[in-house]
Amino acid sequence: MTTKPTLAIQSSDGRTPLVFCWGVSSFFGWGVVGLNTILSLAHDPGYVPFAAIEFGPADVVLDPLREAQMARHAEQSRGIWQALAGIADTEVEVDAPLLVALGTSLQQPAAAGGKILTGNPTIACPILEQATLDPAWRERLGRYALIIAGSTWNERILRAHGIHGVTTVWQGVDTGLFHPAPKAGLLPRDRFVIFSGGKLEFRKGQDLVMAAFRAFRQRHPEALLLTAWHSPWSDLMYSAVGRRDITVPGPNADGTPDVIGWAVANGIPAGSVIALGPTPNIAMPHVLHEADVALFPNRAEGGTNLVAMECLASGIPTILSANTGHLDLLRGDRIALPLTRQGTVTRDGLDTTGLDTTDWGESDVEEIVERLEEVWRDREAARAMGLRAAAHMTDMTWTTQIARLIRAIEPVLPDRPSAR
Repeated sequence: MTTKPTLAIQSSDGRTPLVFCWGVSSFFGWGVVGLNTILSLAHDPGYVPFAAIEFGPADVVLDPLREAQMARHAEQSRGIWQALAGIADTEVEVDAPLLVALGTSLQQPAAAGGKILTGNPTIACPILEQATLDPAWRERLGRYALIIAGSTWNERILRAHGIHGVTTVWQGVDTGLFHPAPKAGLLPRDRFVIFSGGKLEFRKGQDLVMAAFRAFRQRHPEALLLTAWHSPWSDLMYSAVGRRDITVPGPNADGTPDVIGWAVANGIPAGSVIALGPTPNIAMPHVLHEADVALFPNRAEGGTNLVAMECLASGIPTILSANTGHLDLLRGDRIALPLTRQGTVTRDGLDTTGLDTTDWGESDVEEIVERLEEVWRDREAARAMGLRAAAHMTDMTWTTQIARLIRAIEPVLPDRPSAR
């Protein structure tokens, strides 16, 4: 049996190192989690965060104070990155608690230098998008000291497969950025603005958004669809459609989804859609404040849906599919409009090879339109719901959720520096 090389991790101020292995970026979900992991623990009395995956100024777009904090953290983590790059072995043990993100196949992401890490102990943070686990995945999950699920749906899946060392900690939202504020008038005041966000893929249900918006706009020509569908994974657009009445999107010259062209191909005028390109998370509050309603008919969410949480925290009346991870957000006292008519996901006879849609939900387009009409008819009631949502989300800040994460992992740590 070959012994893995061990990398010692020490902080300069005596706090306990906490290494995390997921990205740090302003432009995609896990990257935003990484940003806020660092910022929330920057002045923590017990723990100091270390990023195992390299990042630089091009990945992070923030205000000067946050950028300075991230630059200090990058400098702090650089020693780990350089040390890992200098180790010939592909597997390395770090002498510190390690949190690792797990994707849909439950594979750990590679750290700096392409290394696969284990820690003391190793704690998994999976975001599962399917309810059936391969036996090899179950065996792999059994190696972790603890599993932090991103939703109660995910925890239920894990426990159903005989995995009991699991608890749920939801992701958070930066309410310093995402909070109720008046429109700045960046869009014509006579338009009814419907926001839709999330990377363009089948699971997110943008084809349902297209179908519902097309029908709603026929009644309300002033409707304007505002999309934030850009992501680093543009190829997902080719399998994003599950309805035969919606065409498959095509690419722009740079390979990114041609959202405007897709809308036009489906009978929606180009002037009725605004498609945002790459937008750093810190700029999104200015976008959301111009919306009258946010729409998320997602077929499945392994977590609680960061973009939806940001809309709720911003006081935007929000429509959510009542399935999977969204159900955690719908527990509040009427803080969102649920899409309760959830059908079986079949992709309308299209190819479903390798796609496990157990527990997923197919939102009914007519119900989506009804919910949009409800917001359109009674703006005051919708606004009151948005304010209730914003108040509810004040208990789900990143600072609060990271503190809950620390409390959850402390029982399995060899040293417990703080009592929270």
